[in-house]
Amino acid sequence: MAVRALAIDRPKPSPLAKLLDLHWPLLLAVTAIASIGFLMLYSVAGGSLDPWAMRQIVRFGVGLVILLTFAMVDIRIWMSAAYPFYIATIGLLLVVQFAGTFGKGAERWIDLGVVQIQPSELMKLALVLALARYFHGRSYEDAIKLKSLIVPLGLIGIPVVLVLMQPNLGTALILCFIGACILFVSGLRWWVIIAGLAAVAAALPVGWEMLHDYQRQRILTFLDPESDPMGAGWNIMQSKIAMGSGGLFGKGFMGGTQSQLDFLPEKHTDFILVSLGEEFGFAGCMILVGLYALVLLIGLAIALGARSHFARITALGLTMNFLAYILINMSMVMGVIPVVGIPLPLVSYGGTAMLTVMMGFGILMSVHVHRQTEVPRQTGWLI
Repeated sequence: MAVRALAIDRPKPSPLAKLLDLHWPLLLAVTAIASIGFLMLYSVAGGSLDPWAMRQIVRFGVGLVILLTFAMVDIRIWMSAAYPFYIATIGLLLVVQFAGTFGKGAERWIDLGVVQIQPSELMKLALVLALARYFHGRSYEDAIKLKSLIVPLGLIGIPVVLVLMQPNLGTALILCFIGACILFVSGLRWWVIIAGLAAVAAALPVGWEMLHDYQRQRILTFLDPESDPMGAGWNIMQSKIAMGSGGLFGKGFMGGTQSQLDFLPEKHTDFILVSLGEEFGFAGCMILVGLYALVLLIGLAIALGARSHFARITALGLTMNFLAYILINMSMVMGVIPVVGIPLPLVSYGGTAMLTVMMGFGILMSVHVHRQTEVPRQTGWLI
């Protein structure tokens, strides 16, 4: 009760004080990354703000408003909303199964008329908050017990199955990555991780049978893209040609032949990094990687500086979510892993992905603004 009294009686900072306490270097880094995206969307459209750059700028503006709004929300409110948000997002994933909108062979969206939402993107945030809420209410000694893993594994497994049914392998991989990172920092032992990896390896034959034909083709194409260079291997072959032709400093702004002449597929979404590499070369890509690294380091610093266990896990989970976007997309376009349709965060064209990433940064900023806030350990649904 003393801890609760301390958390409630502490003078609440004014909205202006919270605004001044924002992590401005993080905000500037996010804006710089998004600006690179605007530049590339303008370029791949042939020097036009339409149809992609202007819409992306508007979405980023809306995202900034969401980020600032979320940053003002007390971290204890995020903790209270964690389970309800998770359950609501599970409900949206179920709606997708019965009334979702199809696109490119997958059923992933809910059409609201004015806008389409992708619940699987929201689940990345919901899963982080739900796992942080669960482990916040448990001591380290309790969290590492095997019986304590039943609930978090269920929290991870249910959305992963629903997302795989859409099908959306890329997002399912990110959800697994987020869950594994949070379990690890919460005290999961190495032998449990090794046993889990062994179980996944043993289940690969079953997983192969569950894949759709186009997903199997993506894996086969990854293993041997030259086997069908004009068909299934076209995307990755053109990606490697464009990336390699950029050299050290690239061909110049709007000078990329593969993207400007439409040889490069999905040049404004999943493969936008290739367009950047072709026009600005290795140096341009490294500037973007440097900005990403700065954001990730800031996210880890915010996690370490948080006073409550819930805030620390939330900040770490959101940072790992951002890292997963980057790793999967960059590995995908360079041919290191099969193509799974994950956008490059803040750079690729896309509505739900952009807004979801900005929502995540808003919650991360809330952790920073409320880093000294005490959050009592309690296992109930609400604080």
